[in-house]
Amino acid sequence: MDSKQPHLRPETIAITAGRPEVGADSALNPPISLNSTYVAGGPIGYGRYGNETWTALEVAISALEGGKSLSYSSGMAAISAVFSTLPVGAKVVASDQGYSGIMTLLGTLTAAKKISAKFVKITDTAEVIAALDGADLLWLESPTNPSLNIADLPTLIKEAKSRNILVTVDNTFATALIQQPLAMGADIVMNSVSKYLAGHSDVLLGSLSTNDPLQYKALEEARKFNGSIPGPFEAWLALRGIRTFPLRFQRASENALELAKRLSQHPLVTRVRYPGLPTDPEHAKAKAFMKGFGAIVSFEFAGDVAATDKVCESSKIVTYSTSLGGVESLWERRRRWPLESASVPESLIRLSVGCEDVDDLWADINAALLAAKK
Repeated sequence: MDSKQPHLRPETIAITAGRPEVGADSALNPPISLNSTYVAGGPIGYGRYGNETWTALEVAISALEGGKSLSYSSGMAAISAVFSTLPVGAKVVASDQGYSGIMTLLGTLTAAKKISAKFVKITDTAEVIAALDGADLLWLESPTNPSLNIADLPTLIKEAKSRNILVTVDNTFATALIQQPLAMGADIVMNSVSKYLAGHSDVLLGSLSTNDPLQYKALEEARKFNGSIPGPFEAWLALRGIRTFPLRFQRASENALELAKRLSQHPLVTRVRYPGLPTDPEHAKAKAFMKGFGAIVSFEFAGDVAATDKVCESSKIVTYSTSLGGVESLWERRRRWPLESASVPESLIRLSVGCEDVDDLWADINAALLAAKK
């Protein structure tokens, strides 16, 4: 199960990495290892320290991200592992429009005086760089959730590393198919494996990837002693999901671009946020270093909170739900969550585009938009 396959493209890696060794009558897929206890003398030692099924998943993610990977019980568990390695009082710079879970965690840790978080406008490269003075960690999320803002990753990573600042990138929206932050110089890449990698809305998992042996050891220790380990069955499901990940992501991204174009012409939509549109203010920046634009479209409805909620409630194919990255399309009004950033418009709908027929999706979306205005 070799993770070092530089000559292979991601579409091939997703199918081949993390397989058992080939031999006569060898299994094509790794088994689910349901063990908490191991005989002494081996490299695992105990069920909280390792698992053969985790390893297979981690080999596959490592091959995609280009760094040695660890899996965790959720994306938030992976995020928490990073912060647990920081010294008390560490200064963290992060986006003011990032994922609500991490913004809440940063706020809680700051209130407890365990760290000091500074939130910046991630699209303003000069503002981010100015905030780096004295920082210990730069947490980058690009595209951001849910506003799809783009950080100038190459510039910000280079600047932070010139100051010896730890850089972590949440790669959940873009995935390794679009950008590889470790190759840009980042120290750690985080993925919510629950989303595109697993892809079927049936597991909670997270991962961290790094090329720094000392950082890897610290993150592994955090997993061991915080107990944030993945379940073997969940790891097996996620690995199975990775086998079709490039196919799903390509189809969903194609659908997203087409829907973004149609939404931008709809009279009941006041703004579409999708960096793949040439008219999007983030387009040129994204195109400079990203290989694609992803499968999330956020747009603002021409109506109040109640009307926007009705849009999401009126669909028949798109499911009204909070998550993303599955084979099915999901949407929601993000500000329905009290923890969402106040800078996100009340009428903003985040649409996670799936792999359904695009014309069926459009008919459903259009009908829901019109129903909300009746």
